[in-house]
Amino acid sequence: MVRSGLTLRPVAASAIRHHGRETYPHECCGALIGLGGLVTAALALPNTTDDGPRRRFLVRPNDYQAAERHAAELDAGLLGFYHSHPDAPARPSRYDLEHAWPVFSYVIIGVDGGDPGQMTSWRLRNDRSAFDQEQLIEADPDDEDAGV
Repeated sequence: MVRSGLTLRPVAASAIRHHGRETYPHECCGALIGLGGLVTAALALPNTTDDGPRRRFLVRPNDYQAAERHAAELDAGLLGFYHSHPDAPARPSRYDLEHAWPVFSYVIIGVDGGDPGQMTSWRLRNDRSAFDQEQLIEADPDDEDAGV
């Protein structure tokens, strides 16, 4: 099931790709900031997992709070989070399912050999049983209808 979803401004999509390339072969992670399904900024956050950043990511509470403050400074909201899957598909893992919250969107980018690839977006069902894929649109820089 594909739900209505997110539109990424070009600057946000580019920031996610750059972060995935820069941190490869480790997972990158960050916050999606915007309003009403339009992601206007992607804020890189430190991956502070104790399990090893190659296959896991963790956003600590203080980094979550910093993302909320940054969003408020932009008169926007925290729409969700992004992270990369190095040398793996852009699909949620079991770990992702166990650590997600239903109110957020989760963008995953596959990074193959250091090259950013497919990006997908997901939302956790309210009963936490599974993710549903969301439509993910990368806005054309010249498309004023996309709010760019």
